[in-house]
Amino acid sequence: MDSTDSLPRDAQSILELAARSMFDLFANASQGMILVDRQARVVWINDQYKRFLPALGFERVEDFVGHPVASVVQNTQMHQVLETGKPILIDLLTNRAGTFVVSRIPLRDNSGEVIGALGIVLFDHAETSLQPLVGKFALLQRDLDDARRELASQRINQKNSQRMGQRQSRYTFASFVGASAPAVEVKRQARRAAQSSSPVLLLGETGTGKELLAHAIHASSARADSPFISLNIAAVPDTLLEAEFFGVAPGAYTGADRKGRDGKFRLAHGGTLFLDEIGDMPLGLQAKLLRALQEGEIEPLGSNKLIPFDARVIAATSRDLNKLVREGNFREDLFYRLNVLPIRVPPLRERREDIAALVEVLGEDMSLRSGEQPPELSAEALALLSAQLWRGNIRELRNVLEQATMRSDSHRILPLHLQAVLSESGVEQLAPVALAKLPVLATTRVVEPVRPLAEQVAALERQAIASAMAVSGGNKVVAAKMLGISRAKLYGRIGEFA
Repeated sequence: MDSTDSLPRDAQSILELAARSMFDLFANASQGMILVDRQARVVWINDQYKRFLPALGFERVEDFVGHPVASVVQNTQMHQVLETGKPILIDLLTNRAGTFVVSRIPLRDNSGEVIGALGIVLFDHAETSLQPLVGKFALLQRDLDDARRELASQRINQKNSQRMGQRQSRYTFASFVGASAPAVEVKRQARRAAQSSSPVLLLGETGTGKELLAHAIHASSARADSPFISLNIAAVPDTLLEAEFFGVAPGAYTGADRKGRDGKFRLAHGGTLFLDEIGDMPLGLQAKLLRALQEGEIEPLGSNKLIPFDARVIAATSRDLNKLVREGNFREDLFYRLNVLPIRVPPLRERREDIAALVEVLGEDMSLRSGEQPPELSAEALALLSAQLWRGNIRELRNVLEQATMRSDSHRILPLHLQAVLSESGVEQLAPVALAKLPVLATTRVVEPVRPLAEQVAALERQAIASAMAVSGGNKVVAAKMLGISRAKLYGRIGEFA
């Protein structure tokens, strides 16, 4: 028996009227509608759909209606809807007539059997109507393509570098995790910098991923097959920095290697030289670095011979170089030489919506290193992490995750594990928004006229999703975890309710 048979007569009439109204609404407001029968033959199209016929190769409606849909519409999925009985609510269809956003809905008789399917063209200019979504998808797809391409090239480069003794970059732009607006923007700037040979200056707090971006810029540049040499200036004593930069001539001083020693500039010849913590460079050495960059040649210690080099310089610092220049602790001319392509790497507190994705990636990396199951955070624990200021940024986030994992008896991380770590490390905690309590069906007393069950369920779903989105601050990853559903299902529900 059909479920509508048990409804009161007036309710059934209203339901039938609603169905007719919805059909008329879509028929008039959509960009086109097509109806197929159980055998997947086209039995009807509305006036809006007729304008697509010339592009599909048909001059008359009679040449289109009455024929199998697969023979007249390229890439149709109507057969799938007829076979499974499941709708395809949002999809992209591309054929000779263009690219469209479409919905496909099965039609059933009173016994519940599928007797046909209805196709609705929602938008006929998908690239314009869904530009924000398509643009974000394109960026993510580009990151994925970068990762695949670089993974393949790294295997070749690793073999070559092992054979030639070269050092290569370890990261690509896909390694910089995040789809927030600040993360997307910094990757856009870094990709543009990769196409240039000018010096790059990466500015940002400690732990934001400046070194990772330097590797990625090199990996996407024309120098990708050449060495990537890095030097952390803050980690080398001042007395050894000049030798590290320019190398040492044979027998330059007592105890020096008789064969001499190449400096970082020489090792980076043809590739990229990454100078980390450039703001900590001694003032006396800054003049020699400036001359090397301007002249493109170096003079090893104990030698009077100039050696040309060709290395692209990427510098990074967590210090305020403008302030150091004003105080006289950093040469103004060197600053201008390095500050050709400045890129500010945003702190984690400016891209909190990326924390869930970062936790997932960091957890996988921890699992690979330890051989244990990756940590799984409850929705409350994830909300607590998202509320912190993160003075140490991603490096601090990883440290907190590792400590919390060690304190937990299982792979599941709860707020109490994180609170203990945060309080002991002196991190200022911000109270996350309390999780919303969802309505309980068993205790809900209906006092209004009974609505169809589908409408009530849809209303509850809409309310639950709205609550989760409010609690998570619009973060769909967090909201999906709260609701216990996949991100794909959440996106689908939001699309239905929009």
